[in-house]
Amino acid sequence: MNNYRSYYSLIQSSRIYAFCETYTLILLSIQIKLTNVIRRLLTLFCIVFTLTTSLTADGVVVLLHGLIRTSDSMEAMEDALLEEAYIVHNIDYPSRHLPIEQLAQDVRNQIAALTESDDTIHFVTHSMGGILVRTIQKETPLENIGRVVMLSPPNQGSELVDSLGDLSLFDWLNGPAGNQLGTDPDGFVNSLGPVDFELGVITGDRSINWINSIIIPGKDDGKVSTERAKVEGMQDYKVIHATHPYIMKNDQAVTAVIQFLKSGAF
Repeated sequence: MNNYRSYYSLIQSSRIYAFCETYTLILLSIQIKLTNVIRRLLTLFCIVFTLTTSLTADGVVVLLHGLIRTSDSMEAMEDALLEEAYIVHNIDYPSRHLPIEQLAQDVRNQIAALTESDDTIHFVTHSMGGILVRTIQKETPLENIGRVVMLSPPNQGSELVDSLGDLSLFDWLNGPAGNQLGTDPDGFVNSLGPVDFELGVITGDRSINWINSIIIPGKDDGKVSTERAKVEGMQDYKVIHATHPYIMKNDQAVTAVIQFLKSGAF
C-alpha cells in the first residue's frame, strides 16, 4: 500500500505535470502526425524521464514513528516529502513488544534492505523513532546517513517514565522500550552520547494532557520537556506550538523538516 501511495503521489507532482504538459504542447504546436507506436514511446519516455528525475532529485528519506504508533501516523509527513520529490520509506516496527536495542537492529535491517543502492539516507523521526536512530548510529552505524530531523524526541528521557514506569498499566501500554526512556543519567538514552550526524530537533510547547504536564518540569509537549528534547551535537533546534501526539502533522513542523533536509538549518 505504501508503495502504491508513493508512486501515485510522485505522478501527481508538479515536476512531472510540468514536463508532460510541455511535451504535449510541443506536439500540438508543431502539429506532427505521429503513429500510435511513436506516440506511445514518447509518452513512456515522458513518464520514465520525469519519474527518474523526481526520484533522484532530492534523495531518500526514512520515516520512523514513535512508541505505541504505526507508520500511519507519519502519512502526512510522507505525502509532503513525496511532493518534494523524495523517495520515502515509511517504516513500521513493533514498538511495544521489544527493547530499544532489538527494535533498532530490526529497523536497521529493514533500512539496509530498502536502501542498499542509495548513496545517502535522511531520516525524519517522531518521539522514540529518534532514539532508534541514535541507537543504530552507536551500535551498527549507517555510513551513508545524511540529515536527520527528530520531532519531539526524548533525547534526555522523560520524567513521565520516572514517575509512572513502575505501574503495571504503563508497562502494558508501552512495553519494554517504554521503561528505557527515563531521565536517569546512567539510563539507556543518556548513555547514547552525543550525535555525530547532521541533526535538527523540533519540539512542541503545547499539551493536551495537563496531568502529564504537571509531572514534567518547565515547558513541554505533554510527554517530553522542551529542554530534554535537546542532545549534544545537534546542529539546529526549534520549538513550535504543537503537541507531542500531533507534531508530525503540524504544518509548521512539516515546513521546517523540509527546510532542514534541503539546507541543514531551520
